[in-house]
Amino acid sequence: ISRIEYIHSKNFIHRDVKPDNFLMGLGKKGNLVYIIDFGLAKKYRDARTHQHIPYRENKNLTGTARYASINTHLGIEQSRRDDLESLGYVLMYFNLGSLPWQGLKAATKRQKYERISEKKMSTPIEVLCKGYPSEFATYLNFCRSLRFDDKPDYSYLRQLFRNLFHRQGFSYDYVFDWNMLKFGASRAAEDAERERREREERLRHTRNPAVRGLPSTASGRLRGTQDVAPPTPLTPTSHAANTSPRPVSGMERERKVSMRLHRGAPVNISSSDLTGRQDTSRMSTSQNSIPFEHHGK
Repeated sequence: ISRIEYIHSKNFIHRDVKPDNFLMGLGKKGNLVYIIDFGLAKKYRDARTHQHIPYRENKNLTGTARYASINTHLGIEQSRRDDLESLGYVLMYFNLGSLPWQGLKAATKRQKYERISEKKMSTPIEVLCKGYPSEFATYLNFCRSLRFDDKPDYSYLRQLFRNLFHRQGFSYDYVFDWNMLKFGASRAAEDAERERREREERLRHTRNPAVRGLPSTASGRLRGTQDVAPPTPLTPTSHAANTSPRPVSGMERERKVSMRLHRGAPVNISSSDLTGRQDTSRMSTSQNSIPFEHHGK
């Protein structure tokens, strides 16, 4: 939800939300979820005025039919609501293993899309989500209730699943099933403990008055915490050649503290992911991916 919110905050919609386009990081970035493939992304509002694109009909289906929103099937121009509805189908696909409109046969692609659309519209959300926590049905009902140019309440949707997460007795231990299968429970627990300590250290840095007011990373803004950004290089001055000490002001001392904290801080990829000017050396999964620290569903 937060990755999609971030894309929307940069005035784009993804238009192809599906399981294939979410990847987990490797190694120390194993707790980061990346969203990739912006080949179908579209600007939905003006960056300066925030003027929304106009409502249109009779549009061809863009994206993947299995996860497409009902309005997309109906030929309506996509907007923020459609990305989130597609994510709801992704979550239910993870729960169920398949969706009711999978495996339908038809003579042509158009006829297949029509059959998928009919099955999707005729399957009540409560039936689709039967046997699973009510939050999944609540999520999908909320997404379908949004109007074309509505701004979704991302915080509300996140909180639905956070509350469910805690109610089910889970904790943010960073131990994922796939890591346990690959490395064994002991190694996964060790990696998770290291990640927990590193995260606590980052949080301790962000609470330090010396680093307040510094720009946060994209993922930090969405998590409600601040991962400290890399330092701005210092410009060499003639003082470097002066071996005699000189008085250090309080402001300079604070800056030095900030610089030391910066050097120990992690670096996350910024909004340049959408512009193609990103530093690819920091991207472990895809050239067009945006990282996010993953906390449960």
